[in-house]
Amino acid sequence: MTRLIEFLIALGIVAGLALLVGVVLPDHRHITESVETNRKMTIVYDTVNNLRRFRDWNTLVLRDPKIQLKTSGPESGVGARLDFVSSDDRIGTGSWEIVESIPNQKVVIKVEDATAGHDKTVQFLLEPTGKNNRNVKITQTYDVEYGWNLVARYAGLYVNRHVGDDMKMGLARMSNMLASVPNFDYRADGVTLRDLSVVEVPAEDLLVVNAGNVDRSNDAIKQSIKNNQEWIKRTMEANNLEAAGPVRIVTTDFGQEKYAFDVAIPVRRKGSAPAEAPAAAEGEEVDEAAAKAAQDAAFAKPVAASGEPLQVEIPDGAPVEYVRTKGGRAAFGQFTGSMAELDAIRNSVRAWATTHGYEVTDRPYEVWEGGVDKAFTLEGEYDVYWHVK
Repeated sequence: MTRLIEFLIALGIVAGLALLVGVVLPDHRHITESVETNRKMTIVYDTVNNLRRFRDWNTLVLRDPKIQLKTSGPESGVGARLDFVSSDDRIGTGSWEIVESIPNQKVVIKVEDATAGHDKTVQFLLEPTGKNNRNVKITQTYDVEYGWNLVARYAGLYVNRHVGDDMKMGLARMSNMLASVPNFDYRADGVTLRDLSVVEVPAEDLLVVNAGNVDRSNDAIKQSIKNNQEWIKRTMEANNLEAAGPVRIVTTDFGQEKYAFDVAIPVRRKGSAPAEAPAAAEGEEVDEAAAKAAQDAAFAKPVAASGEPLQVEIPDGAPVEYVRTKGGRAAFGQFTGSMAELDAIRNSVRAWATTHGYEVTDRPYEVWEGGVDKAFTLEGEYDVYWHVK
């Protein structure tokens, strides 16, 4: 009996000490980890301001490769949300939701998961650093509240090892991921690339000429395009076809000395174009410039192929090929400027697509809305496309 009483007294002392220690343990934990990248601030901010690339850097995927991830809400910014479900009890179910976003400065994310504590918050703080502020320092913080839950306070003793190590590894993976993004700032001052988005592109009927490797001089490129347009024109005339949109250039390789590309024109049977809008009534004022701009914009939009593929007879000696493309989605942007800037613009569209969780595929192409001659001035107008998976 005496030993039992001694045991109970000892147990009470231990429990009391545990309670006392639990009371004095912190009811809040804060962890900070940082990494540096040489990518543009725009790229870094857009990457952390959406959750579409969560799988590519967060360590939850390493702990459970079969984890189910689902995004909802806006594509980026406040309200963008990711829910996860894992069969691993240590991960369970949870969510990340962006609750605050300040461009090029910080992104705040509310976290719900199976770990101890409540009011969990992750922040990504962005700071220009390095020589001439060319690099970006990414600081990730994690905050959690335990309140008077003493068991959770004890769990907080290990949060640096568990959560902190995951943060360090996740930032390293994010840095490697960012290194694969073309380092082009698609929102920089002076960049006239606009309306970046993912659009649906229908199947189209095209007449295509492979221009081969052309010297990278404006005169050589322009002449090659015009010569190949003439071959396409002859093929259209021989098959009772008409252009269904402006000329487009499909880039194969843009080298230091040579440019390999295809010249393509969308086509349709003559007389199959949709009816034009009725003319203005007599006495009504007509804004001719606006009307022409609207007409040009309508002409530049992709025309969906319908029915069976066209039967096209290629004239003897013509290096023309008929192609019916497949429909799909593409990263898209509109650009005003010179043809000489298009390589940077293509890479900018790819950078935008990559940071937003889209993987580009196939070759990029531009619809030259203003025609070939205008494209070699600073007033060229282009619709830029790059298909995504």
